[in-house]
Amino acid sequence: MTTFFVLLISFVATLVRSTFGFGESLIAVPLLILFLPIEISVPLSVLLSVLIAVIVVIQDHRKIHFQSAKWLILYAMPGIPVGLMLLLFASDFWVELVLGLLLVFHSLYSLLEKERPHQVTNDQWWLFICGFLSGVFGGAYGINGPPLVVYGKLQRWSANRFRATLQAYFFVASTVSIIGYAYKGLISGSVVVNFLYAIPAALPAIFFGRYLNNRLGSNEFYRYVYIALLLVGVFLLIRVGLR
Repeated sequence: MTTFFVLLISFVATLVRSTFGFGESLIAVPLLILFLPIEISVPLSVLLSVLIAVIVVIQDHRKIHFQSAKWLILYAMPGIPVGLMLLLFASDFWVELVLGLLLVFHSLYSLLEKERPHQVTNDQWWLFICGFLSGVFGGAYGINGPPLVVYGKLQRWSANRFRATLQAYFFVASTVSIIGYAYKGLISGSVVVNFLYAIPAALPAIFFGRYLNNRLGSNEFYRYVYIALLLVGVFLLIRVGLR
């Protein structure tokens, strides 16, 4: 039964990531830890992230905005230790409360605002803000996605370009995480075995997610993305309320 649920969770989480470009860890880790120890669940989720990123980058490398991906990755690097400091020293209550409120209010604002007629200039200022915050969010709670969504929307990227560019970002970020886990001895035999089990479920989800992504128009795509971020924010606020 554990293997069955690992397959099911891997399929659903990968489908979400392949369709929208991010979000699989928000599904995979909380569900996997119901059946596997956390020291297996987290590395397993990151291995799936690398697998998804590799395949999507190979599939859609022509749609990647490499210049943006490069700077988002570079600017995320100094943000990661800031996020780790928050994780280690700040109160979980206040970190989750502030993050949840930010996600809820920004998602509601983005869902209700009128469409901008022109894209924002692709300058270093926005790249720095969104890249740095993605590092902070990722270091604190593994939630890199929201600032990247903001940047993609400001640039008015299509659903295809958004998905492909984020995979270039996540390929680097997840590979660095895997190297760190391996150095700490966290890529155990159990992690590898469960990853091999998960691959047959993840592969069709990657291709099905690409199909769904290609069928979404830009406005429809970002509406679904912000609904997903809204649900994440609500989830965090509920978790804070239950403490």
